[in-house]
Amino acid sequence: MRTLRKIALFAIAGTLLGTTLSACNTIEGAGQDVQAGGRAVERSADSVQKKM
Repeated sequence: MRTLRKIALFAIAGTLLGTTLSACNTIEGAGQDVQAGGRAVERSADSVQKKM
């Protein structure tokens, strides 16, 4: 039973890793994704600050 759990865990981890890597394709793409996320947080913070 433990072997089946390990196989399932590795399959799930592999799927998540593959999805993550295919979404970015390159380190540059990953950097752009992080930068876009940072911009969204910054815009949200600016919006909240203006409402105060």
